[in-house]
Amino acid sequence: MSEHLEIEFKTLVSPQDFKRLIDHFSIQKTDFFTQTNHYFDTDDFQLKAQRMGLRIRVLADRGELTLKVPAPEGLLEINDPLSLETANHFIKRNHLPTEGAVAKKLQELGIEIASIHLIGSLKTARAEKQIPQGLLALDESWYNQQHDFELELEVTESESGKQAFQTLMADLNIPITLAPNKIQRMMRTTAP
Repeated sequence: MSEHLEIEFKTLVSPQDFKRLIDHFSIQKTDFFTQTNHYFDTDDFQLKAQRMGLRIRVLADRGELTLKVPAPEGLLEINDPLSLETANHFIKRNHLPTEGAVAKKLQELGIEIASIHLIGSLKTARAEKQIPQGLLALDESWYNQQHDFELELEVTESESGKQAFQTLMADLNIPITLAPNKIQRMMRTTAP
């Protein structure tokens, strides 16, 4: 189990700008890895109503269960590591672990774990690179017949991070386009 304060700034980018960013930061095809986020909520979207997100992320060799909770600055991420086999088991069975830090937090919030189910999935090819401003992530994502490109910059402090992000985008001549988080983008394209 781990808790981590996530402070990040993001923008959707065009396919042409995405290619330009790959070239600018000398990112190779081999730097990209695939991850699939499987999102969960209740039938009445109790997590969404509280601006939280819950996912099982599946990587090539492992999984992780993450609950994102709004914090005064950024999002508090509560993570439980999962083996690849365990992650796939919970996704296939459409339910979540009843033990661990995420389960404990859900119980504290009064959310019945048994009422939570899979609401959708999003696949991403991601490359990460540490740059002076923070951790840069370039994401190409597919979900619900949608395909988009995103740049994220994860920083350690909100105010200086925002300035660094804006300066970086200006220096790269990349327009800042509102980028709802991945679960929001996936949900907006899900049929009711």
